[in-house]
Amino acid sequence: MPGKAAALIRSLAILLSLSVVSYASAAARKHTARKGAAKKKAASKPASKHTARRSAAKRGTSTRASRSRASRRYRAAPVVFHQAALQEVTADMRAPSDSFVNARALVPFFEQLYRSSEDKTPIHILQYGDSHTASDDWANAMRQNLQAKFGTGGPGFALAGRPFRGYRRFDFSGNNSAGWVTDGTVGRQTDGRYGLGGVSLTANAAGETVTADTEGDVLKLCYLQQPGGGGLEIEEDGVSIGTLSTDGELEAGFFTHRPTPGPHHYVVRTLSSDPVRLFGWISERDTGVTYETLGINGAQASMLAAWDANILQAAVAERDPALIVMAYGTNEALSPNWDPVEYEKALRTVIGRFRAAAPAATIVLVGPPDCFLRTRHGLRIFPHMEDVIRVEKTVARETNSAFWDWRGRMGGPGSKKLWVSAGLSQGDYVHLTPSGYQMLGNTLFADLMEEYQRFLSVRIAELTTGVAAAGF
Repeated sequence: MPGKAAALIRSLAILLSLSVVSYASAAARKHTARKGAAKKKAASKPASKHTARRSAAKRGTSTRASRSRASRRYRAAPVVFHQAALQEVTADMRAPSDSFVNARALVPFFEQLYRSSEDKTPIHILQYGDSHTASDDWANAMRQNLQAKFGTGGPGFALAGRPFRGYRRFDFSGNNSAGWVTDGTVGRQTDGRYGLGGVSLTANAAGETVTADTEGDVLKLCYLQQPGGGGLEIEEDGVSIGTLSTDGELEAGFFTHRPTPGPHHYVVRTLSSDPVRLFGWISERDTGVTYETLGINGAQASMLAAWDANILQAAVAERDPALIVMAYGTNEALSPNWDPVEYEKALRTVIGRFRAAAPAATIVLVGPPDCFLRTRHGLRIFPHMEDVIRVEKTVARETNSAFWDWRGRMGGPGSKKLWVSAGLSQGDYVHLTPSGYQMLGNTLFADLMEEYQRFLSVRIAELTTGVAAAGF
């Protein structure tokens, strides 16, 4: 809560804490005084056993009562701090903010949004990132807001099965049998042929399955076509809808099916011991927005630069995204091997590949949040945070991309402490809680729509007057 209201709440919380301390100290002094008086009285006049027991019971009751009252006040103080912090963060995140650097780079995306309302063309958005993205909480908030405003296009791309622990999509359900091997995670980097999402499943035995439960106008299976690749059978609701061979020249492959309306259960089954590698599913409608989560726990932007360029660019071109979000920097800011020159080089490489695959797409870099490292000497700011943000801003400007300053938007350096007090960030001082990610998604969407309204006002003025308007 900005201004005087926030200051008042902070003051009340501090005063309450001080009153608790004062109250406890007073109670302790009174208890000590009573004990001293009782001792003097006992020394001057011996009491009967009955009187002594009754006196001790009364003293015990009084002490327990005072401790109970002090305890209740101690418990009340954190509640006040929590409520004050929550109100302050909520007010700050709802306040209008000029948080985008190089906002002009958003124009191609806004133009596609504007035209989609007239010609009903689908809008695909890809969000790449680390664990902040992989949890799907933040991305799901963006997805729900955009689909509510511009139409629901379905899940879009989702990874095959459950390739790593904790993988989830709120709008898509899938699984796999035990015989598949995952490649592309931080702990298993192999040949870089991972497809759109950077993670693949590989099987080398007959009868291994991957399932999906979804609905849409179009269903696609994304896989690696490779020399000696094995065969697959695909079922819909228990009925075979086709077989395919993944044998061929090394490239991204796609199997396309148009189902009947409604939800369906799909099963992909390997037919031999020849290798089969799956990238994921695409389930979408012919119109509306898809917001596709492509996060990997522990990821850094340099991982994308190491992926097979041809496979990645073919997968991105197939999606034809209007917007690509790159949310990296948290792991880089803590890495002991981080190098600003190499980081800048990796960002430029990845952006170049995205632009080659999707020339009309807008690219937005999202900076890392405020983070602290817990040490035995207390909380320490991530060592490379300032440099990471500086590099991302520079690259955004020089590659005609937009930059959204997450740390600045959440309150700047040190703000994560307030978010933890508000219950919006976890105690590791890195990751947010589900409600925190929901607030993050709502805020980024609001900031994006604020820029979109500016775009619309300029565009409408140009259409009305026939003269190019200034202001964006």
